[in-house]
Amino acid sequence: MSQYRARPPALATLLLDDAVVRITRWDFKPGADTGVHTHGLSYVVVPMTDCQFLLEEKGENRRVDVAKGAAYRRDAGIEHNVVNAGDQPMSFIEIEYK
Repeated sequence: MSQYRARPPALATLLLDDAVVRITRWDFKPGADTGVHTHGLSYVVVPMTDCQFLLEEKGENRRVDVAKGAAYRRDAGIEHNVVNAGDQPMSFIEIEYK
């Protein structure tokens, strides 16, 4: 993997990691991304701001807007890169359940 990135990295802050859940806060500057990753656990996302996601997934890229406070869940095994496609900072809480 190259040491160079086209986008700034999102900032992940681990809030809690115990036998039941792992909770991470993600903060993104405009254009920042998580990097491609695969979720080993099912998870819930709760936006702390309005979020304009660009989801780069196998075979497709899609835009998804999620309002502050709205929540959604996804199953383990998802592989993607999450990008802040908006022009404002965005953040969300990711709750992975073990």
